[in-house]
Amino acid sequence: MSLSFYHVLHVFSLLVLTGFTFHAFAAPAEARKKVLIITGVASLLMFISGFGLITKLIGTGQGLWPAWVWVKLVAWLGVSAMAGIAFRRRSAATTLMLVLLVLLFVALYAVYFMNPYNARG
Repeated sequence: MSLSFYHVLHVFSLLVLTGFTFHAFAAPAEARKKVLIITGVASLLMFISGFGLITKLIGTGQGLWPAWVWVKLVAWLGVSAMAGIAFRRRSAATTLMLVLLVLLFVALYAVYFMNPYNARG
């Protein structure tokens, strides 16, 4: 598949994952199953498309991944877990939303300022 396909899928998955994660902070308990399914699928698509992008940009067999890949992987784990945590820790919603925003900022910083393959020019 093309680099553009992986990029569009990755960004779309990020938007869905982020939107439904914020929705999880306000959603009623009855919506838990639906929200967790949607965020789980979006997280999986984000993971697959992210590694598709890495393969297209870096290639395979290059040894250890660059630091920006590890930073994005840790941020992805945190963002992916946040929807489930949001339903269990309603009292800490404000703090968790701030943590989510920080994780998203760190992931964006990693891709645009730590990644030598970006399109920043």
